[in-house]
Formats: sequence, C-alpha cells, structure tokens
Amino acid sequence: MTTVLSKDGTPIAFERTGKGPALIVIDGALCSRAFGPTAKLAPLLADHYTVYRYDRRGRGESGDTAPYASAREVEDVAALMDHAGGSASLLGLSSGGALALECAVARLGVQKVIAYEPPYVDDDGTRGGARHEMELRRLVDAGQRGDAVTYFMRDMVGAPAFMTVVMKLMPWIWSKLRAVAHTLPYDAAVMTAFRVPRMRFGSIARPVLVLNGTKTDPRLKAAARVIADIVPGAQHRELAGQTHNVSPAALAPAVREFLDTPAAAGR
Repeated sequence: MTTVLSKDGTPIAFERTGKGPALIVIDGALCSRAFGPTAKLAPLLADHYTVYRYDRRGRGESGDTAPYASAREVEDVAALMDHAGGSASLLGLSSGGALALECAVARLGVQKVIAYEPPYVDDDGTRGGARHEMELRRLVDAGQRGDAVTYFMRDMVGAPAFMTVVMKLMPWIWSKLRAVAHTLPYDAAVMTAFRVPRMRFGSIARPVLVLNGTKTDPRLKAAARVIADIVPGAQHRELAGQTHNVSPAALAPAVREFLDTPAAAGR
C-alpha cells in the first residue's frame, strides 16, 4: 500500500499492479480495495495496463478531511494521475462512473473514460432524488450508520427488504458496510441529485464508453443511454446477462477492447 497527498492534504491510499498505460479504477458506494469487485477485476487488466486501485476518501486506509466536497474527490484522482505520470484512463463503477466523468469534465490528464452504470436513477426529477443526500446526512449525523445503509439499499437502490435482513445476519459483511456508511452522503453529492448533469457532460472532450447490463434496473439502462447521447462521440454498450453487480470477467474484455482501440482524430 502506498499513499499520495491530495490537494487538501488528505492521504489517499492506493496499490498498483501490472505494466502498461495507467488505468485508475474508481469504486462505487460502500466499496474499497478490501471490499468490492476491484480485487478480482484488477488481475484481469494488469497484463496490459498499470492498474491503480485506491480507497476513496473516508474509506479503508485513506484519510477524510472535513468539510467534504465532491470537488475534493476529483482532486484525489488528480493526485493519483500525477503519481502515474500525469495522465491515465479511468474506469468507474456505479457512482465511481459518475466521478470518472466529472474528472473528464475537469479536463485533467484523462485519456479515456469507461463508466459502468452511473446511477442517475432520478433523471426526470420525480423520485425525490434531491432528498436522498439530506436523509443520508441526517442518519449519519445521528450516528445511525446501520439505518443509513438500510436507507441506501432499500429506498435508493430499491433492493428487496429481505436483502437487508439477510445482510444483517452476516456480521462479517454488515460490519464493513456500517464502517463506511458515513461516506454514503459523499456518493450522493457526486451524483448531483441523481440527475444527469447535461451541460457539464456535454463539455467532455475525451473518448467515453458507457456500459450497462441487460438485466439491470431500467432506470440505470435509461441513464446510460442519456449519458452516451449527451457526451460528444460517446459509445454505449450493454453487457449480456449483467446486473448492477457486474461480473469482473464480463467487464474486463469490454474495457480492454475500448482502451486498445485508437481514439478518433481530434478526441
């Protein structure tokens, strides 16, 4: 494990594997290097790329300097990119996909972006997405970490009620989720009220691939298509049989194909 210092002095923990062009992988909500899909994904990409896996601020071995702002997370990626030599491609999962796109908006040294199912699940503004961040902050500030996780899974993700009951019966998992529950408002802030930021994404000038699974939530499918339509020249692809919990074995080939294909002139 190594650390870089973000612009505000926050230490960001990361590990690097493989050899080749730099690829920074950005986790979604509740995930970190120690808990989530990237541990299995990185080895499938490390034969062609130098893969950077990091703990988003507030998680794992990274710091968490107050006050939080989503712009600080963009600066965290910028610090990793500087360590990688000044440029890198980004692979973001769920809210990590939204963060990867925001990094492209910021015109960092981003080469290409792959975003898997950024969860803009309230793009039409009818599902109360703007209230999610406030409710998550209320629960976290009240010390109700378990309730924050439950709210996220049931009211935001739409998971069946029995799933949270089952997870609470697996303390080795539930304890890890509760430990990073305070970062759920961070994900909500990155998601901009869970509505696609059309003007910002319309300014992206790097190659972008937006992915979703064929068996995922219809809201996520719709969001992926909207993003692909908004980002100039973006590609859209569906992965057969996949849900939001994408299989690394299904995702890695699509990532390799996109990264290995030369960008069009002017991109």
